[in-house]
Amino acid sequence: MKKKKKFFENFMICGLCGWCMECFWTGLASIRKHTDKKLACHTSIWMFPIYGMAACLTPICKKLKTHNALLRGGVYTIFIYFAEYTSGVLLKKFGACPWDYSKAKLNYKGVIRFDYAPVWCLAGLFFEKLLNHR
Repeated sequence: MKKKKKFFENFMICGLCGWCMECFWTGLASIRKHTDKKLACHTSIWMFPIYGMAACLTPICKKLKTHNALLRGGVYTIFIYFAEYTSGVLLKKFGACPWDYSKAKLNYKGVIRFDYAPVWCLAGLFFEKLLNHR
């Protein structure tokens, strides 16, 4: 029972932190695009459980803890791409996918962007720190 509670807590923390990171990221995009001086962000309720699933990285974090940051971040990036692709394809089937990367040069089926690899690497390392300090 304790493992379920710990997973739930990690899920909630990862979901909330992911949401905050997304708000920061989309708000900063307003600067680059010169579209909104208020730096308003945008996200979706769907993103909470998607980011929350980073809690599933806990056993992987434990196994990778002795490896260098680039390897760990690379592994997390692969898992994040898998989650982004799977959730994106599923949500697209219901017309509910909150992102569309189809206009980006390095996209795959409009649901993942390969140029985001460094961002996902850093996000993975952030989630690792979050999960290892709990």
